Amino acid sequence: MVDKTILAIDCGTQSLRGMIFSQKGKLLEKVQIEYEPYFSKHPGWAEQDPELYWNSLVKACQKLKSLNNALFTRIAGVGVMSQRASMINVDENGDPLRPAIIWLDQRKAQPFFASKGLLNLGLKMVNLEKLILGIQADGKCNWIRQNQPDVWGKTHKYLQVSGFLNYRLTGNFIDSIASQIGHVPFSYKRQAWAKKYELASRIFPIETEKLPQIAIPGEIMGTITLQAARATGLEKGLPVIACGSDKGCETLGAGVIKKNMASLSFGTMATVQTTSDKYFEAIRFMPAYPAPVPGFFNSEVEIFRGFWMITWFKKEFAQKEVEQAKKAGIPAEEVLNKFLEQTEPGSMGLIVQPYWGPGLGRPKAKGAMIGFGDVHKKSHIYRAVIEGLGFALCEGMETIEKKTKVKIEKAAVSGGASQSDEICKITADIFNIPMIKGRTHETSGLGAAIIIARGIGMYSGFDEAVDNMIKIKRIFEPDQNNVMIYKELYSKVYSKMYKALEPLYSRIQQITGYPKE
Repeated sequence: MVDKTILAIDCGTQSLRGMIFSQKGKLLEKVQIEYEPYFSKHPGWAEQDPELYWNSLVKACQKLKSLNNALFTRIAGVGVMSQRASMINVDENGDPLRPAIIWLDQRKAQPFFASKGLLNLGLKMVNLEKLILGIQADGKCNWIRQNQPDVWGKTHKYLQVSGFLNYRLTGNFIDSIASQIGHVPFSYKRQAWAKKYELASRIFPIETEKLPQIAIPGEIMGTITLQAARATGLEKGLPVIACGSDKGCETLGAGVIKKNMASLSFGTMATVQTTSDKYFEAIRFMPAYPAPVPGFFNSEVEIFRGFWMITWFKKEFAQKEVEQAKKAGIPAEEVLNKFLEQTEPGSMGLIVQPYWGPGLGRPKAKGAMIGFGDVHKKSHIYRAVIEGLGFALCEGMETIEKKTKVKIEKAAVSGGASQSDEICKITADIFNIPMIKGRTHETSGLGAAIIIARGIGMYSGFDEAVDNMIKIKRIFEPDQNNVMIYKELYSKVYSKMYKALEPLYSRIQQITGYPKE
């Protein structure tokens, strides 16, 4: 009997990847279609043509078929995961009415909801009124309603990127519960669309009829239509399975299904995430998202532009190294490893606070590098960036530990930058816990493959699928000599930087008007 295969589609910020996995979780074939992350008509805006995502999916499928037709024709199920909080307005035919507004967008709507009477007084007393108005202003649905009412009036459905691609594959306006992350009227605690009286519905008042149907992860949402089959080469009638967000699938693919383990995502947005059967907010008003494992929650702390900073570094400082990598046919991070090998822990006193974009609760935050001297070269800058991201993620882990009262004993690393053993070693030293790297760095794809395998009946449950499909490649143990240096830098320098610099960030904003409030 010929073994069936699984197709996982990961539509990210900078590329779309199509991955074929075996039933045992082995990555058999992969293609990556790269694109510019966004275009910006105005400062702070970040938009993308939704058709780019669909065309990239089509191109990825066609390329996979041409690379290995035997594997492609054995695909038994398909699933889509995507970048989070990136929304698309479509008409009744599923055609986009405007560019997608992606998660990096910083435009603001005018706040319109204000609680009255005792509720308003209560919010003011606990200093929540300003926060709620800020969350409301972040809602891109609110901005569209206010600034493009004609577009909103024509909107049939307001979809995540995954929901848009699911429609193009199945003809159904449906998406996974575990993909509903962003400024939408969703009850994270109940894992369902918010009811009219709930705060989320009042802050993001999207008409119920404009929201898609949502499915439990692992459910069949529909099958490949004739039109999608002709475009992609996939077999008509193949089941399309509800998966989840890219970060949620990544956490599952890393094997993080217990409270004493964390998932570190070294992606465009860097995150530290845990899985729990109980709802809790690591940061106030930062909800625990629905996990791809039904009934579970992923609590996390985000570093807004995270390992996008490597992209920034490559573009601004390392064009020569990028060209070397292209010629050698290897990831640029492998060439950049020499910068990490040439430098010592602590980057000779250069410290980075990696707020290249403001995050929740720190709207005026900016990136900072302190400790420059004439000894510093670009290798020190690169190492300081990596160490700064490590410090920020470690701070996030401590925040989660304080909430759960559970000590995190180990962490799994995933995302593009996890391909670098040097980055994994530095992270292990900063956290002072083992870092686990799986057989594939395409952890989000593996997580989706696990969900698809469960959904099409290859396994009877998620535990069985995880046990059979996740394999460990390497464990990075902390070097205690380096641990001591990082512990001192973290506790005595890094952890004090934001408080010391926050007043200056506010003054910069007041003087320059950026970032916009």
